[in-house]
Amino acid sequence: MPGESLAGIRAGGAWLTDDGPDADVVASTRVRLARNLAGFPFVSRASEAQRREIVALLRRVAMPADVASRLTWVELERTPMRDRQLLVERRLISRQLAEGDAPRAVAFTPEHSASVMVNEEDHIRLQAMLPGLRLEEAHRRADAIDDAIEACVDYAFDRRWGYLTACPTNVGCGIRVSVMVHVPALRITNEIERVRRAARDLNLAIRGFDGEGTEGAGDFFQVSNQVTLGFCEEDLIEQFRSSVVPRLVEYERQARRLLVRQSPAALDDRLHRALAVLRSARLLGGEEALKLLSRVRMGILMGRLRDVDLAVVNGLFMRLQPGHLCAAAGRDLGAEELREQRASVARSAFDGCARA
Repeated sequence: MPGESLAGIRAGGAWLTDDGPDADVVASTRVRLARNLAGFPFVSRASEAQRREIVALLRRVAMPADVASRLTWVELERTPMRDRQLLVERRLISRQLAEGDAPRAVAFTPEHSASVMVNEEDHIRLQAMLPGLRLEEAHRRADAIDDAIEACVDYAFDRRWGYLTACPTNVGCGIRVSVMVHVPALRITNEIERVRRAARDLNLAIRGFDGEGTEGAGDFFQVSNQVTLGFCEEDLIEQFRSSVVPRLVEYERQARRLLVRQSPAALDDRLHRALAVLRSARLLGGEEALKLLSRVRMGILMGRLRDVDLAVVNGLFMRLQPGHLCAAAGRDLGAEELREQRASVARSAFDGCARA
């Protein structure tokens, strides 16, 4: 595999692109598989030497040559925190993997649609992520990577329990199906509880922008299955396709229509104020920027902000995060410097957009 350079990640595209079906609400689809190697303790019980052996084994033999040649491999022990943060913001690794201190690594494709995390909670956490609602395609991609790895190593598997994983909720088929939904209208109308109720009714987990333990910054939420034991992968995919996602999409679209009916002037004022701040602010906090971008994105998708480039807005959700700001500056930035740089990047981005 290529060396430790992160040039590919710095040049990569946005995770939010509006290319897929229902992308006005479903920002992205992710299918993640948890696997462990037979003959090794779980990561939490493995020694440093065993973890290092797992990294070396997977780097050396776990991928066929035609797959490995396309991947960037990063051993995170050797990677500065600034670059690890960049990988988190690109959705290629979890915050847990970024902040660990044991031997661990990640391999990812040039287009950033798939990554394989090594020594996170399990020996292997592989994922495929695509824009919009593309459950079947994401599953096919994840399954192909899984098959390629399994052809080279022995997984920890039990005939009765299925794939053995560190967390009991992943035992079985070991799959986590999730969609990242953008639901600003539900937040504005104080009906976000409808999403939470729908998740509870269907035994789903709902998390914030950065995953477990976080809130819905920028009005983004991750919705995923909580249990895999007793289900096959295809059943869980079908549940999301036929029950989960249509309900969430319709809730958000209803809320957007309600905002227009109740007070179009109030809605437009909210949208234009958000755009004005992004165009002129000299200091911007991280959560504030995500909230403003969320409003602008909704306004574009509703046809109420007609002279703003949606691709610019989508890209800013990533470019205004700390790791990307530090990477652009070529150095670590303090808290006040981040706020100033974030505002500067936003102003520059909107300079090329015609004013409404």
